[in-house]
Amino acid sequence: MVFLFDLLARLPLPLLHFAGAMLGRLTFVLSPRYAARLRENLRSSGLADSKTAYRKLLRDNTRAAGKGVLELPWVWRRPLPQVIAAIRTCDGWDEVEAARAAGRGIIMLTPHLGCFEVVSLYIGTRMPMTIMYRAPRWPALDRLMHIGRARGQIKLVGADLSGVRQMFKALKQGGAIGVLPDQAPGNGEGEWAPFFGRPAYTMTLIGRLVVISRPTVFMCVGERLPRGAGYALHFSPLTFDLDRPIPQQINAALERAIARFPAQYLWSYNRYKVPRGAPPPNAAGGV
Repeated sequence: MVFLFDLLARLPLPLLHFAGAMLGRLTFVLSPRYAARLRENLRSSGLADSKTAYRKLLRDNTRAAGKGVLELPWVWRRPLPQVIAAIRTCDGWDEVEAARAAGRGIIMLTPHLGCFEVVSLYIGTRMPMTIMYRAPRWPALDRLMHIGRARGQIKLVGADLSGVRQMFKALKQGGAIGVLPDQAPGNGEGEWAPFFGRPAYTMTLIGRLVVISRPTVFMCVGERLPRGAGYALHFSPLTFDLDRPIPQQINAALERAIARFPAQYLWSYNRYKVPRGAPPPNAAGGV
């Protein structure tokens, strides 16, 4: 697997994105289960206001998903300066630097939108950041993930109690942490909150971090530019009403970010699954 990643990483990004677009379309055609989930999630999102718009969004999204797969070797295995050089623009970073200068902890929320891998690498060239991640089942992929992600000033911690403690510590010391806000948590680690009109089991960890540490929170998006031209990063500060459920506010912020780049969201992700042992939304009182 390492050899294959290194081989693909030698190819130019435009070629990988071109091949990835074809791979995405082929996967859609050959995998009925994948296609059914993607169709269902896209339809229920309400982001396409006509059949024509829906078909275009579906087509563009399958291509973007394939690009996301084949760009991974390039992002993880290319020298870090080359990856950072592919970032053409970055808006909102001045506000990140202002929060850092104020000595406040920072939470970076990077959803499954665009190339979220390049976002953390960019941040890691400018400040230390602790990122929680769930180890994949394949040891070889886990090793590749560590090598590719833990570069610059990035520190990876496990999605367990020890990892949570390290994230609290980083925030208390005025550091930055990174979280995937739309990752489906396990039973007892989330609550039901609306996401594009449907109940989604949403992590409560971010809310606990916000209430206890009072950090500055940013929604971070790595927009994938057309024809392999690189990436544009977007950092948007978020504010929360502590008298309202924070998972609901996070999902609303996610919806706004996704609505800007709907074709680049990972709609095939099983965002609406019921974790093993968790009560379904109706049994939990609905949302």
